[in-house]
Amino acid sequence: MNYIENVYICLAAPLFLATLFLRREGRRSLLFVLSGMTACLLSAYVSSFFAGVTGVDLTAASHEISPAVEEIMKFLPLLFFLLVFEPDKKLATAGALLIAVGFATFENVCFLTSYGTSQLLRLVIRGFGTGAMHVVCGMIVALGLFYLWDKVWLRVVGAFAFLCFTITFHAVFNIFVNQSGAIFWIGTAIPLTLILIYLIFFRRRITP
Repeated sequence: MNYIENVYICLAAPLFLATLFLRREGRRSLLFVLSGMTACLLSAYVSSFFAGVTGVDLTAASHEISPAVEEIMKFLPLLFFLLVFEPDKKLATAGALLIAVGFATFENVCFLTSYGTSQLLRLVIRGFGTGAMHVVCGMIVALGLFYLWDKVWLRVVGAFAFLCFTITFHAVFNIFVNQSGAIFWIGTAIPLTLILIYLIFFRRRITP
């Protein structure tokens, strides 16, 4: 797994250095992206640990372990931001989306280094399909925070409920894309369709 750490350092180092020169808004955005990339790296360790402990194969781990681990790890940087900085709801929702983008970007780069660049169609499907799935999960948490922000108890209960939903959605997506034929294409199209719906109906409401 050493190549993952090497890839992380190569990507994260210039982004971190850039935060030293940016103003507040730009620095915050880059830190969210870095948090997502870091969550992706840590997710690989945690998922591998639980897969080894339970003795499941790679396919079973992608259905049963990785979705829960990855969604929880993506949520932890956002939870830290909420508890420490107490941002308004638009900053919190933007943070949820940017963390998801950082996670998806790093995961796609690791996929690229593992499987090479010989199959362009596979890379396009991976980039837009799996990348869109992570963004959709971040979008779901962002929408939940936005609409349940005004009452603390709703925010807490809602965050847990939406996190459970994203884990389920992630697991279903993994099951679909591990199939072949029409099921694979349907699974790939679902997150892209949801992003289109978000852009049409919700983007202007919650994006700062």
